[in-house]
Amino acid sequence: MKFNDIKDKDIKELQAMLKEKRLKLFELKLQLKTMQLTNYCEISTIRKEIARINTAISAKRG
Repeated sequence: MKFNDIKDKDIKELQAMLKEKRLKLFELKLQLKTMQLTNYCEISTIRKEIARINTAISAKRG
């Protein structure tokens, strides 16, 4: 997901996406702790997407 795709959305959509991504990150961390996660780079990808969404939200507000 690129920042250009995110910046066109409104704040409500961004907050919904953020909630979804945080839930996905929680699930991935849980899988990591229980040794069920096979693709470790998914965690860093989700964290970067969360950061992009937070940046877009702050840009819209400010």
